[in-house]
Amino acid sequence: MNTKYWVAFSSIEQLDSTFIQRLYNYFGDVETAYNASLKDLEQIEGLSVRKAENFIEKRKNINPDKVFEEVQKRGVKILTFDDKNYPFMLSQISNPPMTLFYKGDLFACNLERTVAFVGSRRASFNGKEGVRKIIKDFANTDICIVSGLASGIDAVSHESAINNNLKTIGVIASGFDYIYPKENKHLYEKIENGCGAIVTEYFPTFEPMKFRFPQRNRIVTGLSYGTVVGEAALKSGALISANLTLEQGRELMCIPGAINNVNTEGVYKLIKDGAGIVTSGDDVLNALNWTVLREACEIHKMSDMQSLIFDIIGIEPKSFDELQGEVEMETEELLTTLTMMEIEGLIEKTESDRYKRV
Repeated sequence: MNTKYWVAFSSIEQLDSTFIQRLYNYFGDVETAYNASLKDLEQIEGLSVRKAENFIEKRKNINPDKVFEEVQKRGVKILTFDDKNYPFMLSQISNPPMTLFYKGDLFACNLERTVAFVGSRRASFNGKEGVRKIIKDFANTDICIVSGLASGIDAVSHESAINNNLKTIGVIASGFDYIYPKENKHLYEKIENGCGAIVTEYFPTFEPMKFRFPQRNRIVTGLSYGTVVGEAALKSGALISANLTLEQGRELMCIPGAINNVNTEGVYKLIKDGAGIVTSGDDVLNALNWTVLREACEIHKMSDMQSLIFDIIGIEPKSFDELQGEVEMETEELLTTLTMMEIEGLIEKTESDRYKRV
């Protein structure tokens, strides 16, 4: 069984995907590549002798059967570069991960309809709302939302996908022994349990080190036919993802935001450099030349009072006091109406206890 050798390669922290890929391409077989002698490795043109010696040294302490068993006992699934089911789009980038570890159901996701959403971890309210609006336009389709399971735009992207009956793939920058950030634990659980898949190239014990996040970004964009940038400062991980998108020959799209927000400076730079502008889901579909089928869904009919409240809320979230000032309702009756509207998915509370449209 060859899988254990792929896993053994991945368990050596000092190795990167390009080193493993070069060995695999040269020998044409992962077991042969893993067991190669230093003399064999020295025959590979352009391969660093120092890296080869380091690999031989680290390999002495690796038992392929044992590391494979470590992954299995954690309930982590494995997909290797030589597997016919390896995602085609990801296989086309210059340095694809040689081994993918994942939880959830990766193949319940339509890997031919993948769109990445990236952006600031400290996203503004408007930035988050822009992402929610566009993803809501995809509701009940087979489009799959890909993001990095960080805070900010990433978290909103995954949540919006789940709320709109879409599959989502979260690409993490560590092994599965870690959840980062911890406040996204609920997202990990939802995605694993029926809403898509969580994917990483890192062996379960690898920590979420700073340098791994930019490496993770190439997988987010590499899995996707196009990338939508929600918010991005001039120096940000989102701009790294944008550049990767262009390097990989994929479609780059941006959501315009407030011009006085530092997190949109990067967005407008990308737009000036030629990135597409998207303000609706249809803009994304047109950019990717996609036609999608929507599942039938029930349209909720609001009562007159619900319609009034919905109209009053409008674009900007409203506080309870603001709403009560505009409708003639007792406190208890308004609270009950608002609660029912939340249950029915018409409105939701923001972090500052204001009500906004869903």
